[in-house]
Amino acid sequence: MNVAEMQTRFVAYYRVSTDKQGRSGLGLEAQKAAVKAFLDGKGWPPIAEFVEIESGRKSDRPELAKALDRCRLCKATLVIAKLDRLARNAAFLLSLRDAGIEFVACDMPDANRLTVGIMAMVAEAEVERISTTTRQALAAAKARGTKLGGFKGYKPTDADRAKATAALSGKAASHAARVAPVVAEIKAAGHRSLRAIATELNARGIPSPRGGEWSSVAVMRLLDRKGQSATS
Repeated sequence: MNVAEMQTRFVAYYRVSTDKQGRSGLGLEAQKAAVKAFLDGKGWPPIAEFVEIESGRKSDRPELAKALDRCRLCKATLVIAKLDRLARNAAFLLSLRDAGIEFVACDMPDANRLTVGIMAMVAEAEVERISTTTRQALAAAKARGTKLGGFKGYKPTDADRAKATAALSGKAASHAARVAPVVAEIKAAGHRSLRAIATELNARGIPSPRGGEWSSVAVMRLLDRKGQSATS
């Protein structure tokens, strides 16, 4: 695989809202059509597609996180149908700005990290304005004698400390978790041996935990970590 081939890889991310999709004018099928029209001749179909079904106001974006992880694994570019619909969502914009991956929006193909960074600052300013208003309202309520909830204090338990220790040494586990869905796809396609899985991972441009190419031994360690085998 040469560099030019890797640069043509795309991962598509779509977002729809269950309560507003019908009125938005840009449902899932329309987004897919926009991405297809944009990528025709230069990377269609995408190597993976992720669909987020939730309100744009929510900051938790598990499918976006998966899409960004796949981009990192495959050295692919993230493609979204329409950036301006998400321009007020600071969490989304900051994820794009800080992800360290390339991205392209079909409706704003010239947008870059600087553009998104400016959008994120505007969105953050709006969030801060709302936060300030909330703090002022709480202060006024407290001045009137209203009892407000507060922090009761917290002492870490042994289990918490164990989790923190595990998190510090979890880089390999995190990498294994990101690679696991790809391995499942490879096995489902009939590539069951350790060597075949390693070959497919290398062909997809996914680096091993140490950043190099996969070997049969590396695949075996990965499967052992996930409690699997090549045939399971």
